[in-house]
Amino acid sequence: MNADAFWFLLTAGFAVSMALMVGVWIFARAVNNAGVVDVAWSLGFALLAVVYFLLGVGDPTRKLVIGLMAAVWSLRLGLYLWVRVAKHHPEEDGRYATLRAQYPRHTWLMFFGFFQLQAVLLALLSVPFALAASNPDAGLAPVEWAGAALWLVAMLGEALADAQLNAFRSRPENKGRTCRLGLWRYSRHPNYFFQWLIWVAFFLFALGTPDGWITIYCPALMLFFLFKVTGIPATEAQALKSRGDDYRDYQRTTSAFIPWFPRK
Repeated sequence: MNADAFWFLLTAGFAVSMALMVGVWIFARAVNNAGVVDVAWSLGFALLAVVYFLLGVGDPTRKLVIGLMAAVWSLRLGLYLWVRVAKHHPEEDGRYATLRAQYPRHTWLMFFGFFQLQAVLLALLSVPFALAASNPDAGLAPVEWAGAALWLVAMLGEALADAQLNAFRSRPENKGRTCRLGLWRYSRHPNYFFQWLIWVAFFLFALGTPDGWITIYCPALMLFFLFKVTGIPATEAQALKSRGDDYRDYQRTTSAFIPWFPRK
C-alpha cells in the first residue's frame, strides 16, 4: 500500500464529507426536515467511492471493484431512504423530533454539529475503500474475491428483505400486523443483518491490502449502532407502540438478528 496516497485520499474524504454535510444542512433547514441527513449519509459513500476511484493510485481493477461495491450499495440504500423520507415529509423522523425537543433553542446550530458528526463517521467508515484504492498490487487476492462474493449475497438479502416488507405493508389488511413473510419469519431484522454483512464484506476486501485488518472497526461499529443506538432499539420501541401484543409474540418466537428457525 502507498501510505502517502492513502492519507491523501482519506484527507480528501474528510473534506468532501464535511462539505457535503454543510450543503445538506442548508437544504434541511430550507425544507425544515433534518431527516434528509440519513439519505445524504447513505449516498455519501457513492460520492466518496467516485472520489477515491479518480484520485487513488491503486490498481485500476481493484479500484473499480471496490468502487462499484460501495456505489451500488450506497445508491440502493440512499434511494430507498429518499422514497421513505419523501413519503412522510413534512413529518420528521422521530429521532430528529426528539432532538428538537431536547434543544428548543439554537435547534439548527445543534443540527449543524450533528450533521458534521455524520460527516466524520462517513469518512471513517470509508477507510476500507481508501485503502483498496491505494493498493498498487495487480490482480485481486482470494480474500478480496471472498469479500466481493459475500457483498453480493448480502446485497441480494437486504434487497429481498426490503421488498418482502414493502409487499406486506402495501396490503391494507396487514395494517397493524407484523410481517412474518419470507426472511422476516426467521429474523426480526433481516435487513439490518444483511446490511451488517455488507460491512463484513468491505472488511474482507480490505484484508487484501497491507494494514487492512485495521478496518475491523467498521463492521464492529455498525453492529454497535444497530444494537445500541439507531437500529434495533428504536425500531422495536416503535413496533411495540404500534402493534403491541402481536409484536411481543413476534419477539418471543423470532430471532432478533441472525436468521434462524422460529421458536414454538
